[in-house]
Amino acid sequence: MTVNCIAVDDEPLALGLVCAFIEQTPFLNLVGRYGSAVEALGGLQQHKVDLIFLDIQMPNLNGIELARVLDSRGPSKPRIIFTTAYNQFALEGYRVDALDYLLKPFNYEEFLHAANKALAYAELLQKSNNPAPAAAAAPATEPAPVVAERVEDDYLFIKVEYQLVRIALSDILYLESLKDYVKVFLKNSEKAILTLSSLKALEEKLPAKRFMRVHRSYIVSLDKINSITRNAMQIGKINITVGDQYKDAFGAFLSRWV
Repeated sequence: MTVNCIAVDDEPLALGLVCAFIEQTPFLNLVGRYGSAVEALGGLQQHKVDLIFLDIQMPNLNGIELARVLDSRGPSKPRIIFTTAYNQFALEGYRVDALDYLLKPFNYEEFLHAANKALAYAELLQKSNNPAPAAAAAPATEPAPVVAERVEDDYLFIKVEYQLVRIALSDILYLESLKDYVKVFLKNSEKAILTLSSLKALEEKLPAKRFMRVHRSYIVSLDKINSITRNAMQIGKINITVGDQYKDAFGAFLSRWV
């Protein structure tokens, strides 16, 4: 698979280094190099770009601002790997959904590690956009096969430290919101996984038959509940109170549980 990319940096030496790294990486295809984010915007209108190697500190329009502009394109936007000498922008880079954050000066090994993340993401995207073809229809003389209801995916992909991590739904105990982050607590693990996301965004990805929002700060896995009272439940060693706005839905679940 080939990943079309551009490089953007207002420092000619840094731009030349990134372009050299791109050209020696077999699965990367350099379709443009630009000395400013404004020039890059024009180039993005001319080329199909999957990935941008993007400096942050640039005049007129910096890398973070360009990333926010591109964010309006939704799922079709190119992914970004930031290349910068300033580590204080790491959290901001995470918030604009960057794939990685390369801190100058970086070597080819570090560059290739980040590029491989982009390749893995592109392959995952291609697979999701091109599902396996359906089986051929049965001959007219045979009874039509019964079409099963679509089974929901058994995994959740979340972003953790600039990479997508696959989590089995059966391993999730509960999720807890912490301002801009969500903690995902798993069975057989004392350490929670931390992801920069909203609880609402994750709620939309989780199958409603298996997970329930019971509080503004909590989503629980229904089959991991150990005990229930009218307004609370226990999962493992933690007690989770049901929020007022979720009591009706929880009550309906409780009526089926008893």
